[in-house]
Amino acid sequence: MSELPSELTIGELSRRSGVATSALRFYERQGLISSRRTSGNQRRYPRTTLRLVAFVRASHHLGIPLEVIGGVLDLLPEGAAPDHEFWRRASACWSAELNKRIEQLECMRDRFTECIGCGCLSFDQCVLVNPGDFLAAKGPGAARLITD
Repeated sequence: MSELPSELTIGELSRRSGVATSALRFYERQGLISSRRTSGNQRRYPRTTLRLVAFVRASHHLGIPLEVIGGVLDLLPEGAAPDHEFWRRASACWSAELNKRIEQLECMRDRFTECIGCGCLSFDQCVLVNPGDFLAAKGPGAARLITD
């Protein structure tokens, strides 16, 4: 059996990870993954990048912003891939973030249900459209459409 190469081309990384090459280049520009360049200026990725890409994709699928994912990846030692312990710690962070989002969505759902129940859609009273009637300070007219 032949030994696996220690590095992957961008095409190989794309095929193995299922992520488009354009997305991989974007991840690299964002600092989520890194490569070295050959003398012909071709990207070469360490094999550990497969796990990094898997982590980015799984986290982003949960709705975690790439900037936040990058901050967590910054905690990894240079050249290291996410291991079981890293995934466990990140999962705890994501759980807190997801629970916060669930609370916000439930609050929005409840407010929307109340809004449907009253049916007023009053710009001076509705907590969804105009909480605290903050638009009144902008004067009459379509304040959201008028730009100064």
